[in-house]
Amino acid sequence: MARFEYLAKKWNGEEVKGTLDAKSNVEARVKVKNMGYKLVSLRELTANAGAPKGGSLQSLSLKEKIDFTQTFLTLNKAGLPIIESLIFIEKDAASRQVRLLAQEIKKQIISGYTLSDTISKYPNLFGHVYIGLAKAGEDSGEIDKTFERLIELLKKQGDIKGKVVSALTYPAFVVLLAIAVVLVMLMFVFPAFKDMFDQQGKELPAITQFCIDAGEFLKDKWMCIPLGAIAIVGTFMYLLRWEPSRRKMDELLLKIPLISDLVKAAAFSNFLTVLQIAYDAGIPIIECLYLSKTTLSNYVMNEAIKISIKKMQAGAHLSESLKAANLFPKMILFMVSTGEQSGRLGELMEQSVKQIDQDLDNIIDTLGKLIEPIMLIFIGVIVCFLALSLYLPLFQSYGA
Repeated sequence: MARFEYLAKKWNGEEVKGTLDAKSNVEARVKVKNMGYKLVSLRELTANAGAPKGGSLQSLSLKEKIDFTQTFLTLNKAGLPIIESLIFIEKDAASRQVRLLAQEIKKQIISGYTLSDTISKYPNLFGHVYIGLAKAGEDSGEIDKTFERLIELLKKQGDIKGKVVSALTYPAFVVLLAIAVVLVMLMFVFPAFKDMFDQQGKELPAITQFCIDAGEFLKDKWMCIPLGAIAIVGTFMYLLRWEPSRRKMDELLLKIPLISDLVKAAAFSNFLTVLQIAYDAGIPIIECLYLSKTTLSNYVMNEAIKISIKKMQAGAHLSESLKAANLFPKMILFMVSTGEQSGRLGELMEQSVKQIDQDLDNIIDTLGKLIEPIMLIFIGVIVCFLALSLYLPLFQSYGA
């Protein structure tokens, strides 16, 4: 992955400079074009050129990002200069990563860079949405208001992530517990009954013989258990990163009832929140749409929004562009269209987000209620299988 510095023009002729990461010159040009810019020049930077050193600064969690933004906003509102604010964060922040970040940003600003230019050198830490909004806030002179919006956005993303994780924690725990019980039964319980079964002198039922053979194998080759778990997790992570398999997974998620509703509601909530915040920050609508697109991790939905961007570049209104994606529910399209006609686009998009958040809560509640009986059935099937495997030979013996 190489870093490129670009000079481009916005739709209104204003020049914009920035850096981005890409695998090749062609990919870099495509990324600039997807931003809605007209490329003027492109230059590949040498390793670490134009970027802060700080090799130990690798990533920021969502909580660390919120803490940094909240502290910086509080100090800035108190009237402290940017350098003094960063020095305070560098010395007193609870997270080591936040302290390192404040240190690097301070060095860059002392060197003559602006805050937004410095933040843009950390796309993997902040993301395109954060960088774009910070740039807009600095250009408009409303950095405080923009950081308030950023905090609201980050907390909103954290809430959505927390709701989804909490909904999936229970089934994940049950599945792991069931796997542990099955392993204990196969490796320790069935081998203890093997001698008694052999004394009967009869052929064992197929499921009982399978459990005994599996238990003996796992007991002798116990290293297969951690190695198999690592292989399964590694394969799954690879498939998530491999583009063809990721596309298929994303397509499948949008076809599963209720799961599809959950994925869409979470995606729409993030998308419209960023669109509304960017619009209120004074960012041109085409750039708002591009920033919102970066929140869509689902490949199918991301590709659909590209159609909207092309439609808007051709001169269509936002509501027409979103309708061309054939993705958004009619309620969202109606609210956006009404907002455009009445001049209250930001307000009505905010109302749409509240409605989607309410729908998201209802979907998660429904999913939670549906998971409980599914887990009970899952546990019942496992218990029934193990019980039959263990007691069928005894029933045969009593019958004889």
